[in-house]
Amino acid sequence: MKIIRPPRAVVLSDPSERFLFLAGSIEMGKAETWQTKVEEELITTSWTILNPRRDTWDPSWKQTVDDPQFSGQVNWELDALSVAHKIFVYFSPNTKSPITLLELGLYAKSGKLLVCCPDGFWRRGNVQIVCKRYSIPFVNTLQEAIILLKETL
Repeated sequence: MKIIRPPRAVVLSDPSERFLFLAGSIEMGKAETWQTKVEEELITTSWTILNPRRDTWDPSWKQTVDDPQFSGQVNWELDALSVAHKIFVYFSPNTKSPITLLELGLYAKSGKLLVCCPDGFWRRGNVQIVCKRYSIPFVNTLQEAIILLKETL
């Protein structure tokens, strides 16, 4: 398994390489570092994990198109989502996760998604309805998601 995080570029050099994007709650101070748990559990797979959580996030970056650091982060995520063969989406109950909701909408019809939305997420019903409508695999816990990811990958 290989892990790629921003700002490191995602390079499509081997056509057999398979990419898993970790979409989900990242809100600092509210979301647990669930990505690390997923990486640890999938270490024996041959997939490359695209993890948007930076080790060096700077909260002073202005969330505008004119801020090169912020713009670079968002474009890295959009590029990584587009090349991903699978997208795992996790909604942490302690967060609002507006970008994750956006990503769910962008890729709902793609056939790439697997969604985990535990009880307590503020828009769980909306997420469940979208998943049902577009036949997206849906689970309630991170452990269930990891089992399903292992079966899928």
